[in-house]
Amino acid sequence: MPRALIHLLALLLAAIAAGPVAAAFETRAGSAWVYDVGTGTVLLEKDADRPLPPASMSKLMTLYMLFEALKDGRVTMETTFAVSARAKSMGGSTMFLNEQDRPTVRDLIIGIIVNSGNDACVVVAEGLAGTEEAFARLMTDRARALGMEHTTLANASGWPDPNHRMSMRDLGLLTVRLIEDFPEHYAFFDLREFDYKERSPANRMNRNPLFRLFPGEAGNADAIRADGLKTGHTSEAGYGIVGSAVMGERRVVVVVSGLESEQARADETARILNWAFRQFQTVDVARPGEALAEAQVWLGAAPTVGLVAETGATILIPASARDGVTREIVYLSPVPAPVKAGDRLGELVIRVPGMEERRLNVVAAGDVAEAGFTRRIGVAAEILMARLRELAGL
Repeated sequence: MPRALIHLLALLLAAIAAGPVAAAFETRAGSAWVYDVGTGTVLLEKDADRPLPPASMSKLMTLYMLFEALKDGRVTMETTFAVSARAKSMGGSTMFLNEQDRPTVRDLIIGIIVNSGNDACVVVAEGLAGTEEAFARLMTDRARALGMEHTTLANASGWPDPNHRMSMRDLGLLTVRLIEDFPEHYAFFDLREFDYKERSPANRMNRNPLFRLFPGEAGNADAIRADGLKTGHTSEAGYGIVGSAVMGERRVVVVVSGLESEQARADETARILNWAFRQFQTVDVARPGEALAEAQVWLGAAPTVGLVAETGATILIPASARDGVTREIVYLSPVPAPVKAGDRLGELVIRVPGMEERRLNVVAAGDVAEAGFTRRIGVAAEILMARLRELAGL
């Protein structure tokens, strides 16, 4: 019996006619990448793969390397590192370390996040790899292994260097890895002030403007709360930020660069986050084991087998496009016997107007054995009779 790829079932979640999609967002940032973590949805990308000077935002890679060292036991939070003359001499934002200090790993993590300590970054680099140059090579290699294809790092602090580049997508991917790989350390990014040995009162406050703009409200699930991560600025790339915020069960990561001032950076990032949280909503489109359809079985002991979703799926859609979401099952019909429960038989295709389609595996709900001799003879007779009727019609 010939087999053909058919579309068995098209289920509209609400209406056949698709509603208008939320208006495209136009950002003033030169480069941007915005991502909904829970659903894995890219909400906005603008020149997101262009390698740019990341400035202090690249300190996130230094922290990732340090968190890995903590995870595999090379250091602990109480491990102390020496401060070299090179580290002490670093300009820009610092913890004001001197060569007599022996800061702990905990001190250095907080100093990098809150004070944006260039000196702390050099201390970490030298403590883990011997030299900052060697550490930069290790960071670059690790970044590429993590899928950050447009990243080349020349130092640990983000100090201007023509060979120090990251794309906004790479910074976003790194942020997601920090959140997912090191949940036990992510709370450090939410710290608001730190003054190592009371040396830098003027530099003790975290510069992330999102903390002021999105403080959250206790008990209010509709309030946006920022909890990280890092600002950056160079004369070449302008003002940028890697930010993360939560509202209810959702988390959004926003990465922007190329803005003209601190105020513009704060305003534009706030505008993006409000749009990302307010103009999109999550929709459950499948539940694990949800019955979707019945599929015919070829030469099976039973004529059909149930099709169920292998896993659940929650997707993010523009709020105005909810009525345009469709589900469709695609599989090769009829399904040849024998069939075992859990066999992958096709896909559930979920389409949202203006967004990329999503595909989930569809599996057999139960077992169907091969038909016995009598059933096979019966099927053969049915096919023969059908063929004879076709010929008679000619």
